[in-house]
Amino acid sequence: MENIRKTCLYPRHIALGAQMSPFAGFDMPIQYKGIAEEHNAVRNACGVFDVSHMGEVLISGPDAEKYVNHIFTNDITGAPDGKIFYGMMLHPDGGTVDDLLVYRRGENNFLLVINAANIDKDIDWMFKCAECYNVRIEDLSDELGELAIQGPEAESVMENVLGIKCADLAFYTFRETALPNGSAILVSRTGYTGEDGFEIYAYPGIIVDIWDALMASGNAEPCGLGCRDTLRFEVGLPLYGDELADDITPLEAGLGIFVKLDKPGGFIGRDALAAQKAEGLRRKLVGLELADRAIPRHGYEVLTADGSEVIGAVTTGYRGISVDKSIAMALIDARYAEKGTPVAVRIRKKIFPATVTAKKFFKKSYKK
Repeated sequence: MENIRKTCLYPRHIALGAQMSPFAGFDMPIQYKGIAEEHNAVRNACGVFDVSHMGEVLISGPDAEKYVNHIFTNDITGAPDGKIFYGMMLHPDGGTVDDLLVYRRGENNFLLVINAANIDKDIDWMFKCAECYNVRIEDLSDELGELAIQGPEAESVMENVLGIKCADLAFYTFRETALPNGSAILVSRTGYTGEDGFEIYAYPGIIVDIWDALMASGNAEPCGLGCRDTLRFEVGLPLYGDELADDITPLEAGLGIFVKLDKPGGFIGRDALAAQKAEGLRRKLVGLELADRAIPRHGYEVLTADGSEVIGAVTTGYRGISVDKSIAMALIDARYAEKGTPVAVRIRKKIFPATVTAKKFFKKSYKK
């Protein structure tokens, strides 16, 4: 594990006996007590994740808004400060460079939160696309830590344990504030679990102090990346490298709501997506449900119902913890993508019947 990186909370994870594993170049906790137990803690109470491996990039300067709109599929024009947008950066052919969050701090000041595995690639892409814009691009990834506090009790934990009042913070908004001891933080009502929750960005020492306070309170269960994946999957949220990739467009992934084809000035990849939409999608991301308890995994073949033809592949699959079903997301031939269509999945050497369903297997519980 040469050159493996560690977050500021690495010693805390080791002290708690976390099962650690390399992920996106970092040694990260996969689980503490167990994936199912941590998953259920988030669904029913409150869990806290170390997501300090994520990347943060500050975009500022006179052309910041125009530049971000140029590289981003969503439309940030004229939005109020404190608003957060989800969307994608695309290659000219419509394939996905990365999916990301854009935090609007001001007209000429944006914080972009990107996936840990793509930090170097994304920043190279941002500089390449900035040649005609008067902007400053600053990689803050090594300067900031991040926690995700998720679950139906997250708001009360934020207020009662950390002293952060956030009842008035709407979904996908943020504020820059301070802890009672004066430590500066940015807190957003966002997450990746399908539950209400918050993400806190701050300097590493502050993140450690917040983690320690949460652990001492007993009101937030430490959670690893294992249940982060099961939680996001059950509510149909994509993971870059599975449901999105350099050769998968947002339209194929069912994320067209975050693609503003008609926004002024367009964006990189806009023409390719417009053509793809006009021609009709050849493949689509769908949900699958198996009657059997066999578990479909990433890369397993999806077949026609009679097993005679390969029509796609599983992108993510689990035995759903909250729904107790063998379920998957899969990118398949669009001709078979209608809900209710019978298909099959090859799991090792056996073929199992499956049915096309919606990608959201569990109802989201976000605060609106």
